[in-house]
Amino acid sequence: MSEKKATRQAACPKCGKAYTGRPATARDGSGPICPDCGTREALESIGVGADEQERILETIHRCHAQSGGGRSRSGRPFAF
Repeated sequence: MSEKKATRQAACPKCGKAYTGRPATARDGSGPICPDCGTREALESIGVGADEQERILETIHRCHAQSGGGRSRSGRPFAF
């Protein structure tokens, strides 16, 4: 008998969007933020501009959707 974990939805304090899954930690130490904001913060910290950040996030989302709901080919979940 398999047991599914309940999916918890949270609101990102930085962008206000709802997200599910594992949160990122804000670089300023203010707490959890959505994975997209975490990715933006990381990319910004290495000098990636806003336009390129959006293209990278679009690619991540597209790959995530094509992977069958966030699982790698090995069946392990992606950590988005």
